[in-house]
Amino acid sequence: MTNLFKGLEEFGLGNLSKKIEIYEEKNETDTKQSLLKKPVPITEEEVLFEKTFNCPVCGNDFKSKMVKSGKVKLLTQDTDLRPVFQHVDPLKYDAVVCPRCGYAALNRFFKYLTDTQISLIKSTISASFKGLSGSGDTLSYDEAITRHKLALVNSIVKKSKTSERAYICLKTAWVIRGKIENLSTEEETSENQMAIKNLQKEEEEFIQKAYEGFNEAILKEAFPMCRMDESTVSLLIADLARRTHKYEEASRWLSKILVSRNSNERIKEKAREIKDLMRESLSKNE
Repeated sequence: MTNLFKGLEEFGLGNLSKKIEIYEEKNETDTKQSLLKKPVPITEEEVLFEKTFNCPVCGNDFKSKMVKSGKVKLLTQDTDLRPVFQHVDPLKYDAVVCPRCGYAALNRFFKYLTDTQISLIKSTISASFKGLSGSGDTLSYDEAITRHKLALVNSIVKKSKTSERAYICLKTAWVIRGKIENLSTEEETSENQMAIKNLQKEEEEFIQKAYEGFNEAILKEAFPMCRMDESTVSLLIADLARRTHKYEEASRWLSKILVSRNSNERIKEKAREIKDLMRESLSKNE
């Protein structure tokens, strides 16, 4: 075999160059064992970092936990557009709360306030706010749900766009669904089942409010709406209608999507999926 390291003798490495291999030899057992090794699941703490925010209401600088971009793998997406990730639920961290004055909003809306809105929040929220309890290394689902509800209250007080309020309702429903799924993996007890039942009812109520809000917003607001185009919002409304058993309304929105030239094939495929789910639900009720 040719000595690939010929010429290194001038550096005094002649003996070494005759013995060294570019790659370590692997036997069959080593190869099989490496294939059998399972990747270690990442922990929630590993994907979090503290982002600094400046509160537009009181001027306070504070830190809020966020999920590092690209650190969590997307597994799938629910029909109402809720993303489902591996190991960690980043949706818990989307509501940002100022611990001093109580101003809260989803991350994308947090810094955008008018002087009138600031005044409304100061007089209605901040005047009564008792402070934010400190959290641990991660947020529990209960803490996350509470923060989303506080964001919703703030959006009502500051008289935000209907679409923003509808979107917060939707995101709150998603976080509640995450808690339901988390509880479903635990030991089945009567207490556990009762908690799931109550959470399912609460999720449906937020879905209903999201449906009402987007239905109203699509009539009076311009697109993009909460960074969604018209076809995406139409698809969302269709599925929210299905989830709240408004099947005629869902069918109307789905038909609109399927015949629209502006709807791409990905949106149309999702519309067909929702249509199949609705057909299954109706057949079971017959």
